[in-house]
Amino acid sequence: MKNHLAAIQMVSTATVDENLKMAERLIREAVEQGALIVVLPENFACMGRKEQDKLRLIEPEGEGPIQHFISSLSEELAVWIVAGTIPLKANDKDKVTAACLVFNEKGEQVARYDKIHLFDVSLPDGSGNSYQESATIEKGRFPVVLDSPVGKLGLAVCYDLRFPELFREMLNSGLDVIALPSAFTEETGRAHWEILLRARAIENQCYLVAANQGGLHENGRSTYGHSLIVGPWGEVLASKAKGEGVISASFDQLEQARIRAEFPVLSHRQN
Repeated sequence: MKNHLAAIQMVSTATVDENLKMAERLIREAVEQGALIVVLPENFACMGRKEQDKLRLIEPEGEGPIQHFISSLSEELAVWIVAGTIPLKANDKDKVTAACLVFNEKGEQVARYDKIHLFDVSLPDGSGNSYQESATIEKGRFPVVLDSPVGKLGLAVCYDLRFPELFREMLNSGLDVIALPSAFTEETGRAHWEILLRARAIENQCYLVAANQGGLHENGRSTYGHSLIVGPWGEVLASKAKGEGVISASFDQLEQARIRAEFPVLSHRQN
């Protein structure tokens, strides 16, 4: 019986075809392990040499080779796929939206979440690294929670992790599992990644599937890896340090219900 949550870790290159082949191989491996839902990392189809490279890959929603690839694969393998982020057409012709699309086991797109919080920072760690996602990405506006085979599935992307109010808003719609595609940097990941992931899972008594990029990319950027699946008590159920690969863990609805009943912190919220 399929009941597994799976996260794919990649070290995506600037070549789309190469990345899609890697993603397909890893998704097939996840399905062989019993995956019911597979989460891909942010920018799984391309980590360009320059931020502007994503503008060459813009697809209208519902069309284009990246979306067709994920749709066909999810239908063939009868698996739900949370497709990291895909550069979809934005209102501003000089930008894209970082769209996290969800495809069901029939290959149908059943949800879209556009990344709300954009990573515009200069890191205070002495590395000198700075990022300006808003230069090429148009931010989203609304949280997304959808019905899935593992209950209520909430979507967030990378930098969103630092904003607990987003997850509380999702919780108001019901929240059993969070999918978090990411390309967390080496510097920030080493300092905060696991702490933040476990905190979000503990606060909301939910499962959290964090699929990260995990290595050195052609643009010279290093991503942290350490993709995790975290349980509703905050325990790390599966992890992978670096490089490409698959992690999976069982979704246990009864265990989640037990934790929420015996430790009813969610009902104690003062809104």
